[in-house]
Formats: sequence, C-alpha cells, structure tokens
Amino acid sequence: MAAELSAHHRRLAQQKRAAIISAATDLFLDHGYDGTSLARIAEVAAVSKSTLFKQFPTKAALFEAIVTESWQRDAAEAVARPEAGDLRSGLTSIGHRYADLMSRPGMTALFRIVIAELPRFPELGRMQFQLGKLPYFTSVQRYLESEHEAGNADVPDTESAANQFLGMIANYVLWPRMLLTDWNPTASDIRYSVEQAVETTLARYTPGRRA
Repeated sequence: MAAELSAHHRRLAQQKRAAIISAATDLFLDHGYDGTSLARIAEVAAVSKSTLFKQFPTKAALFEAIVTESWQRDAAEAVARPEAGDLRSGLTSIGHRYADLMSRPGMTALFRIVIAELPRFPELGRMQFQLGKLPYFTSVQRYLESEHEAGNADVPDTESAANQFLGMIANYVLWPRMLLTDWNPTASDIRYSVEQAVETTLARYTPGRRA
C-alpha cells in the first residue's frame, strides 16, 4: 500500500510539473518573460502557489526546466550516437531525430520566447544554448569524430561539419516556422530535406571525395 501511494504521489507530482511547464511556456509566449508572474502561472496551471514554488522557486528555474525538457525529452534516443561503421546510416538516423526535435511545436515557442526576451534577459539565451543546443551539438560532433577515427569519414573539422549538417536541416524544418505561421511541411518533405543534407555531407566528407 505504501508503495502504491508513493507511486501515486509521484505521478501527481509529474502531472503538476507538466501542467506548470505547459502554462509557463504559453504565458511567456503570449505576455513575455517579464510580463508573466509565477502567481499567474500557478493559476493557469491549476496548482497552488506553494506547489509551484516548491518545484520552481524562481522564474529562471522554471525557464531552465522548459529549456531542458524541450531539448531532452526522449533524451536517450535523441542524443544517442549511432555506432561507427556506416556514415550514411548514422547521419540519416541523426538527421531524422533532429528534424523530429525541431518540428515539435514547443521548440518553435521556445525559440520565439528566447529571441523576444534576449535584449532584456540575455541569460535566457545562455540557458537555451548551454542546456539545449550545445549538448545536442556535441553529441553529433562526437559521432563524426568516431567515424573519422575509424576511417569511415574524412572530417578534419568536426565542429564545422556538425554545424553544416544540422544547419541544413534546421534551415528547412525550424527557421521558416519562426516567421511563417502557416509553414507546415509534410513528413515526406522533411524526409527529403534530411536525405539531401545526408547526401551533401557524404559528398563532402566521404574518404577520397573531399576536395
């Protein structure tokens, strides 16, 4: 019985946490980071102020959680590095995972919040970069290093290569959404954009093909 109650309490806590993060994301987007109070977030999330403050004592802590959850949801799968040995297969796997991540509605909202508030709250940009983008980028860079070391790729500058590969995908999947509210590419369009990013990267970094 005690174990069942404990599991029940954990589920309730997780549900309340999810409600708080969802409410905060919507309110930050609609009213700005500075224009949203923790009290208002608690009201919209339908939780008590004490419950909210217990989990997130400051808005900065709450925003940190938004960034972390946006980038690390299904983290084990999202950042897992493919085994070295098949560059095409590895890049394809990474590319589709990244496209899925960038296609999440919450990701567009997160970028909009950061961009809107960056002049007054530069720390939000640092959180987005250090807690979200950088760990993901590093995992891709490490994969390219492993393929280079195994002789399956000729990538002397893995930082540039990772930027190029992820940038090609984000440029189609994410950035148009920042300005075009009706931008909604089909699954086949996204798949094609990933395939083209893979082909371009292979053409540049397959051993013997680098200019």
